Formats: sequence, C-alpha cells, structure tokens
Amino acid sequence: MSTWEIVALVVVAVVALFFLGGLAGARARDRSRAGSFDENVRAADEALERARAADRGWHRESMEAAARAAIGDSRPGWSVDELQLVLVDDRPGIEEDRAHFLASGTDGEARIVLARDGDTWIAESVD
Repeated sequence: MSTWEIVALVVVAVVALFFLGGLAGARARDRSRAGSFDENVRAADEALERARAADRGWHRESMEAAARAAIGDSRPGWSVDELQLVLVDDRPGIEEDRAHFLASGTDGEARIVLARDGDTWIAESVD
C-alpha cells in the first residue's frame, strides 16, 4: 500500500469518527430536551387558555365551582386536590362554548367538560 492510500484511509476514518460522534451527541441532546419541551408547551397552553378565558369575560371562579360541583355529583366523596383549566373552546355566540378542566386527587384524575348555559356553567360530561 502506498503512502497516499494510507493517508487517505486515515482521513476517511477520522471524518467517519467525527460524524458518528456528532450524531451520538445530537441524539443525547434531543433526548434531554424532549421532557422539558413538553412541559414548556403544556405550561404555555395552560397560560394561553387562562388568558383567553379572562379576555372573553368568562368567570374562572364560577367555572371552577361548576367543575367541583360536577365532580361532587358524579363521584361523591372524591376529593379534588388540583383543578386545572386545560382547554377553552370559545365558539361564536355562547351556546357552543365549552371549558375543559382536569381534576386530580388521591383517587386519580377526571376530565370535566362544562357547557355554557347563558351566564351559568353546567357539566356536560365527567370522564
């Protein structure tokens, strides 16, 4: 084997090692970012839904009261530790407005869908 062939072989091997090392590093970085990215998206979505609800004149306190009453009716004795507004479905008019809450407690989680009936909120479903 001549000298130039050996040099070319070494250069190709070094380039391949750099490529594989960069690929492994990029995968590790992507795996570490995936969890924090999902958390950031979830937090942004919740903040957006709270802002939309506040801007449209929806009353968070009455919505939460209706969600807690729905849990009390459908699951007596179930305690709600945390109640999060996760989706606001604000359609034209008020007849099709919906609010989705996620209730969590010691017995698990429940999704409450509220529908607007004039100025009051009623439970449409509890899953």
